[in-house]
Amino acid sequence: MNSAIMVLIENIGIIAFAISGAVVAAKKDMDIFGINLLALVTATGGGLIRDIIIDNIPPAMFVNPAYTIITLITANLAFLVMRYKKPVPKAVTPFYDTLIFWLDTLGLAAFTVDGSFTGIASPYGDNLFLVAFLGIVTGIGGGMIRDVLADDIPAVLTKHVYAIACIAGSVVLVLLWKYTASELISSLAGFFTIVIIRFLAMHFKWNLPTINQ
Repeated sequence: MNSAIMVLIENIGIIAFAISGAVVAAKKDMDIFGINLLALVTATGGGLIRDIIIDNIPPAMFVNPAYTIITLITANLAFLVMRYKKPVPKAVTPFYDTLIFWLDTLGLAAFTVDGSFTGIASPYGDNLFLVAFLGIVTGIGGGMIRDVLADDIPAVLTKHVYAIACIAGSVVLVLLWKYTASELISSLAGFFTIVIIRFLAMHFKWNLPTINQ
């Protein structure tokens, strides 16, 4: 996948995840520091965990602070909007919700692909299980940290098939990489696997079964 396109999608995902973290913090009545912190861990936490696992020290978020800067700018803009009570007009709420869904989905897909190829490029690239796991943790790790800090059950354990889409995309990517050695084919396949599963889950309102369901 073209690196410029990937960077663009990652930035869109960073913004979406930062907004997600800021909104969760606001619902918990956290102050501006808490809002910034939850936005930051949501947007960068997955990559931080990934880098620690493969001993990529210091983690990429500290080597290249661009994502951190984007996250904090987004978090503070979100704080100002919520502080001065400027809700999204009801007429555009459906459009806004759809936009956030697609931003979140594109970010999840991009981070999963990025995490997987970070693993492939590491000294442990021949460990396909580890590579797939790195893709998954990069995609969902930040949201899990956010929910733990907010004293909530992580959304990935209860929300539609969010994590399942991430797992499927990472596995597809790794298998295609193994048998084709094509970065383009495996990236596109992993990316669109996640996007398609997320779309289908939203459209058909899929949820995993629970004890009481």
